[in-house]
Amino acid sequence: MTALTLNLNSVIKLTREQFYQLCEENPDLKLERNAQGELIIMPPTGGETGRSNVNLILQVASWNEQNKLGEVFDSSTGFTLPNGADRSPDVSWVEKYRWDALTKEQKEKFIPLCPDFVIELLSPNDSLKKTQMKMQEYIENGCRLGWLINRKKQEVEIYRPGQEMEVLTLPQTLSGENVLPGFVLNLQRIWC
Repeated sequence: MTALTLNLNSVIKLTREQFYQLCEENPDLKLERNAQGELIIMPPTGGETGRSNVNLILQVASWNEQNKLGEVFDSSTGFTLPNGADRSPDVSWVEKYRWDALTKEQKEKFIPLCPDFVIELLSPNDSLKKTQMKMQEYIENGCRLGWLINRKKQEVEIYRPGQEMEVLTLPQTLSGENVLPGFVLNLQRIWC
């Protein structure tokens, strides 16, 4: 099953609060909203994608626990980007000072900022083109480093502001560069 896009704009333009309430009232659905206000209904992931997502989160969270430079979030976390889109990256990280600057209420709802770092793991049902557009959207809205991991092709696309996207074939590790200093992602369990 692929993601479905639902355009309700001719009927209703959901406010940020209404979209948040819609998500709260329908916890069994994973919803995103693009900058045009269209709803995107995401199907559940399969076992291999779920296993890989946990591995990615564990590695980023372990590094963050040691360094305490920010906060790590899973794919259930909603972010309201500056362009108005509401997105939920598979793995995301926000630098500590940006997280600490949010109010308690902002931390409880969809986080009103773009993460500093994101990982999207391409599921078998995901559209590569749409996921690439989402990665570009993150960068355009303030993300400093993004990785799109394509298990099927065994490739990683690296996104950075002001640079062309870089493609690596079958890398064994990835560096967090200056965004996640000292972090090295081990991809061996992702490729198996």
